Amino acid sequence: MKKVLFIACLMVLALASQAQYGRYAIVDTKYILDKLPEYKDAQKKLDQFSEMWQKEVDSKQAALDKMYKDFEAEQVMLSPELKKKREDELFVREKEVRDLQRKRFGFEGDLFKKRQELVKPIQDKVYNAIQKLAVNRQLDFILDKSEGITVIFADPKLDRSEDILKELGVK
Repeated sequence: MKKVLFIACLMVLALASQAQYGRYAIVDTKYILDKLPEYKDAQKKLDQFSEMWQKEVDSKQAALDKMYKDFEAEQVMLSPELKKKREDELFVREKEVRDLQRKRFGFEGDLFKKRQELVKPIQDKVYNAIQKLAVNRQLDFILDKSEGITVIFADPKLDRSEDILKELGVK
């Protein structure tokens, strides 16, 4: 009788602790994405664009480097006006190379936009699948272990931010 009562108490405690702490899961989105053929295709396309744009920047940089070498070799023979003109031209070309690099690879540049176009829909598909799993299995939150632990889904009813603000006296 005592054994049965003890086991029943343990089961009640286990269920209570499960309800109190919620149910959770861990996923590895990098692993999931690497297994998707469409993600691999998108990455290949992205790499091709990146390589093509890098060649474009490199060729402009090589032309600029040649202009600098030519200027260094000829500057002794140039008149002050011609020297100033060539320096201005070098400055303009250098700015063009930096602008092209920023346009292609900078924040919200062409590579960023292409990644948004090719990869983001696949990432959204994975996120939706994770959210569907969370709802179907009644999980309270899901952690992503691919790049450090990150919460990628959390049941809003578990958010206690407002309670903390009340505790701190903030309305």
